[in-house]
Amino acid sequence: MTMVRKGILAFAVSAALGLSPVLRADVLIGVAGPHTGPNAAFGEQYWRGASQAAADINATGGINGEPVKLIKGDDACEPKQAVAVANRLVDQDKVAAVIGHFCSSSTIPASEVYDEGGIIAITPGSTNPQVTERGLTGMFRMCGRDDQQGQVAADFIVDTLKGKRVAVIHDKDTYGQGIADSARAQLAKRGVSAVLYEGLTRGEKDFNALVTKLRGANVDVVYFGGLHTEAGPLLRQMREQGLTASFVSGDGIVTDELVTTAGGPQYVKGAFMTFGADPRKIPEGQALVEKLRAAGYEPEGYTLYAYASLQALAAAFNATGGTDAEKASEWLKSHPVTTVMGTKEWDDKGDLKVSDYVIYEWDDQGKYHQK
Repeated sequence: MTMVRKGILAFAVSAALGLSPVLRADVLIGVAGPHTGPNAAFGEQYWRGASQAAADINATGGINGEPVKLIKGDDACEPKQAVAVANRLVDQDKVAAVIGHFCSSSTIPASEVYDEGGIIAITPGSTNPQVTERGLTGMFRMCGRDDQQGQVAADFIVDTLKGKRVAVIHDKDTYGQGIADSARAQLAKRGVSAVLYEGLTRGEKDFNALVTKLRGANVDVVYFGGLHTEAGPLLRQMREQGLTASFVSGDGIVTDELVTTAGGPQYVKGAFMTFGADPRKIPEGQALVEKLRAAGYEPEGYTLYAYASLQALAAAFNATGGTDAEKASEWLKSHPVTTVMGTKEWDDKGDLKVSDYVIYEWDDQGKYHQK
């Protein structure tokens, strides 16, 4: 029997039994970020969070009665690859929305593709202000901005660390230099001028020459704008050369992989970083945290941010009765959403109305704790 005849027979049987055959259409959501490469730890956080959210949403009826299906988009934190991923998600995969990207240098060009394609996107972790400053109606974030966390870091350096001779180092990337410049500007407002401002190159591992400069400048605090892939080796080489200056960075090092790239917990001990208030301690997310831990996964970093991002998209689509990006965007900008990270609200730019950056410190076991 051919497939066509089988289909006709199945339809006839359904009709004879008084049943209405219903075709179910998956709601396709892209999860874009560095799923491979040196920053894949963050892509793993995204995928774990979004996957659990999809499973939980599907268990309660999906979106408008249809199941959520996730499609992975690997940009490796490379802008050109991010644009290719975005085009594929829009043109080939026909996604309804995107959770991503991670690196701001990837999110910014990719979001232009989503805007042109009429796709709503929400990034769990891209913090550069330009992500939401370009007038794109369908671009949102579940995190704060660099001009917010840079200020928190600078105030901590001045008020708590009593830094006088501060070096500001960045990785020349959109995120890294952006957050470094934000911290530098706030330091200047507080009366502290950076004694050294310099960029390093992503992918490099030998920073001994830079450390020699830091020692020569007699710095007491090093602020680094960048990711754990460079922060780890820089920290280790600072300590190996006997430089005891305090080390402060941003949310680009919020992963246990920092310990690996540094070569051991002894090198990260005492390092500080800015990140949102620990989402694992928010009451609304406790059941989810316990579920993930029971499955053998610690929901660090942006795991819960990705989960909450899918919750926000689902809420908007369910409320508007479809997957129209314009309607969903308008709804999100005028309605609060209950998530595992508490109630979230967005302004007309797509930024959260409330940011909650705080300081964390790494201990001698290679774990970070909110101060």
